[in-house]
Amino acid sequence: MRTVSGPTDRVIVVGAGLAGLATALHLAAAGRQVTVVERELVPGGRAGRLAVGGYEFDTGPTVLTMPELIAEPLAAVGENLSDWLELTPLHPAYRAYYPDGSTLDVKTDTTRMAAEIARVCGPREADGYLRFVDFARRLWQLERHHFIDRNLDTPVDLVNLNLLRLLGMGAFRRLQPKINEYFRDPRTQRIFSFQAMYAGLAPHDALAVYAVIAYLDSVAGVYYPAGGMHAVPKALAGAAEKHGVVFRYDTTVERVTTAHGRATGVVTAGGEHLAADVVVLNPDLPIAYRDLLPARRRTRRLSYSPSCVVLHIGSRQAYSKIAHHNIHFGTAWRGTFDEVIRKGLLMSDPSLLVTNPTHTDPSAAPEGRQAYYVLAPTPNLEAGPMNWRGGLDRRYADEIMRVLERRGYIGFRDGVEVERIITPADWADEGMAAGTPFAASHTFRQTGPFRPGNLHPTLPNVVFTGSGTQPGVGVPMVLISGKLAAQRITKAVS
Repeated sequence: MRTVSGPTDRVIVVGAGLAGLATALHLAAAGRQVTVVERELVPGGRAGRLAVGGYEFDTGPTVLTMPELIAEPLAAVGENLSDWLELTPLHPAYRAYYPDGSTLDVKTDTTRMAAEIARVCGPREADGYLRFVDFARRLWQLERHHFIDRNLDTPVDLVNLNLLRLLGMGAFRRLQPKINEYFRDPRTQRIFSFQAMYAGLAPHDALAVYAVIAYLDSVAGVYYPAGGMHAVPKALAGAAEKHGVVFRYDTTVERVTTAHGRATGVVTAGGEHLAADVVVLNPDLPIAYRDLLPARRRTRRLSYSPSCVVLHIGSRQAYSKIAHHNIHFGTAWRGTFDEVIRKGLLMSDPSLLVTNPTHTDPSAAPEGRQAYYVLAPTPNLEAGPMNWRGGLDRRYADEIMRVLERRGYIGFRDGVEVERIITPADWADEGMAAGTPFAASHTFRQTGPFRPGNLHPTLPNVVFTGSGTQPGVGVPMVLISGKLAAQRITKAVS
């Protein structure tokens, strides 16, 4: 494993996102002097919090899986997860709504889930589900320690016995055909393959290795932290501060300073120079290269994941039949992905995620009110360079609400008290390449050792962390990326 050369006593982490916080905790545990410099007033990065009119909204991810990956950086400094976060398992993890009017509750207890699938889709489909769980669990066990939770420098690092096992399982075939080996009903095929969108790909294009996302979502369990997802970075930052990490909030880093082929620290917008032996960069990786580091002659061109429009809605309307997380599938399937990913078009028949945090936590809204987070996948700004500032944001938000009303959210528009519309243009303003919060897509050439590395190619003491580098996108992956970044500095081997 390649590691940072030279002294590593003083480390500056730029950005207090989940990955930056995980890095800081692992470094503090290894005895490093760590300063985290964050432009916002609070930690969190994409996992932020928006307070409007008595409503509280998570601004980034709303689905939490694998809490043991939060426990890991806390345990590195001797802290217990239960002392910092109160987690509630969600039952169901999701409620899926289909165009034929049927619904399917995704339950993380496999016996109960098999019974639910048998009720909706028949016993043969339930048998397929149980075989899929065995496949996906084995896939995760093989991938976790040997491919995901490792720093990979070259493709040779992939070569081990478990690679042959994955090949034998069909993990490098396409995801949708692999899913179809277990499921014949379009409803189950969708609920166990839509997660490919998290990796920036259609299920027909993604590798079957990404069935692990469905495993984490639908089998391992989904949780809600008291106080919302933003409670996670607050907990990590609190523990880090307790163990000596210094936080500089409301401080923007303008550039990394260099001398003699090494980083020497960072300069803030206020003109202050903060010296360091190592600099860790948590901003979106392409933006970090573009804005914070010396220009490179060659810049690798990346392909990016789709983006999304998010509606934060505070409402008088409650809906008794919905769950905490709700997925509403449109009639189209493959065509929908083609529109968003290949053609750069808005979905003509959208599939939507509706999160209703007040279903679990009434304190997220004033008494008697409801908070909603509505997510619609859209093209990123490279695939579909739309003028979101020219009124399209308002028109598309209205269209999303019309779709919701047609799908059973009667009176949704009339109940709105508070509304915020977040578009790809807003993600770009926040420093996300191509206007997507989902970073570079997980094509084969952007996965594992082929993904942009977390060690700078020419500055031996600059390290990257976050979704743009290994292992990739999603809360579990960025937490792991923090540990991998720290290992580059501490020379620890997992």
